[in-house]
Amino acid sequence: MARIKPSASIIRDVQGQTLFNPLHFTDPFLESKPRLTNALSVCSFDEWSQLKEVIVGRIEGAVVPDEPEVMIQATMPETQWQFFRKNAGRPFPRVQVEAAEKELDGLVHVLEQEGVVVRRPDNPVDLFLNPITTPAWQTKGGMYAAMPRDKLLTVGDRIIEAPMSWRSRQRESEPYRRLLSEYAAKGARWIRPPTPTLAEDFYTKNWQASDSEFRSVITEVEPTFDAADFMRFGKDIICQRSHVTNLSGIRWLQAAIGDGFRMHVLKFSDAHPMHIDATMMPLRPGLMLINPERVPARLTSELSKTLFQGWDLVHAPQPVIPDAHPLYMTSKWINMNVLSLDEERVLVEAQDKPMIALIKRLGLKPILVPFRHFNTFGGSFHCATCDVTRDSTFSTWLNAGNTERRHDIYAELTEPL
Repeated sequence: MARIKPSASIIRDVQGQTLFNPLHFTDPFLESKPRLTNALSVCSFDEWSQLKEVIVGRIEGAVVPDEPEVMIQATMPETQWQFFRKNAGRPFPRVQVEAAEKELDGLVHVLEQEGVVVRRPDNPVDLFLNPITTPAWQTKGGMYAAMPRDKLLTVGDRIIEAPMSWRSRQRESEPYRRLLSEYAAKGARWIRPPTPTLAEDFYTKNWQASDSEFRSVITEVEPTFDAADFMRFGKDIICQRSHVTNLSGIRWLQAAIGDGFRMHVLKFSDAHPMHIDATMMPLRPGLMLINPERVPARLTSELSKTLFQGWDLVHAPQPVIPDAHPLYMTSKWINMNVLSLDEERVLVEAQDKPMIALIKRLGLKPILVPFRHFNTFGGSFHCATCDVTRDSTFSTWLNAGNTERRHDIYAELTEPL
């Protein structure tokens, strides 16, 4: 009998049928023990094992998101606030979308040349031009299906849809529905959480933007998270609380995946956290890129003594994206958003010479792919993909036992669950 925390939420499928109820401990759909085989069509426990099948997003039909002003100020570059105010609900500039689309097609070609099976969501066409209406609010439109890493999280044989905290992203899973149904039919455990209401009480009252400290723009009234706030290390998952992921969402995910996994919530030096994969990026066991601005020396030192004992934590090089290049939804640290195909090959943006040089110095093989036009829309290789199958196993890669000592410094730099 699986032991489920009493606070776990009811999980329903796309037709509204109950798949898991915390009162029904014997429900076979969501047993807490992970399946250890990698023979299933969906199986991925980490970020570096050999990638066999992947979903690559689509940028067609991308629309400027219509979000509350406080959410824009919390998550978007200040230089772009006026752009979002003026253009919410309108298509992104066609020339930029077409350039990014061409680079996505190039990424697909490279992945296939490297032996990876590539799947794509359906073309959303004009889906995101349609308003999204609920009893509590209405948006002028949606956003895009370009970043499957934001919406989907693969943990073992589970594909989990994220209950995202942006109103404009509430229809984002629709282009992926065909693929998710197919994977479920082949044995994957497709988990869809309750849809958040995102009413006014979801937003922190009297929230004000700050560049000095993190004060979340969202409350804990309901669980929300973006899948890109989680990083998989076998039995351990590193995550952060952010302006799109709350502790309620993290607790819900822990209950959904079961006690066989250990969740570690880290605090970084970032007043505007939104997605962890431009703050830390494991390349292979024992080697990880870290953001020198967001992972301060104090946290680096403590992690080296605890979770990441024996790992090399390497500072990512300073980004070289020109100031004139438009970045609507991200900082230049998107250069860290690389993708490991296995323990030797890493996808790197073709113009990022410092990152290319670092990957070589670390003894890895950089595979160069032009992707700067795609960067404009807020992501890079890791964001634009979602692992479906890696040749990975349910293994221990971190020294999680060391965290049980709970050093004073470590406790300060983590969030209790």
